[in-house]
Amino acid sequence: MTAAPLEHAEAAMLIRAVRGLEPAHPELRLLYAIPNGGKRSRKTAADLKAEGVRSGVPDYCLPVARGVWHGLYLELKRLRGGRVEPEQRAWLSDLEAQGYRAVVCRGWEQALAEIRDYLAADAVAANDGGE
Repeated sequence: MTAAPLEHAEAAMLIRAVRGLEPAHPELRLLYAIPNGGKRSRKTAADLKAEGVRSGVPDYCLPVARGVWHGLYLELKRLRGGRVEPEQRAWLSDLEAQGYRAVVCRGWEQALAEIRDYLAADAVAANDGGE
């Protein structure tokens, strides 16, 4: 059995695939990574915390409204391994409560499928006045 790719490799494959979809879905240029994870020195971690970095925030945000959702947040995990921490579960739940789609994806292919499904949902009409 081969080892599952590391989360970094999964992330790079996801972004490469997303960039390929941008001509058909220009709104994908708004997708961005939230670099909360990774190993850092204590000083860097303290500096980032002082600047507002919060533990558990999902890895990606697509601030594009679709259907009933204000936007999409993705927490990317390896295909095998990669535990969802309690802080991450709390963020996902809180974001859902605020009207965002917020999901955990195992591997880049599941994340890409989630993005495609999300974009296929009925687009919210701009300036509809809530009617």
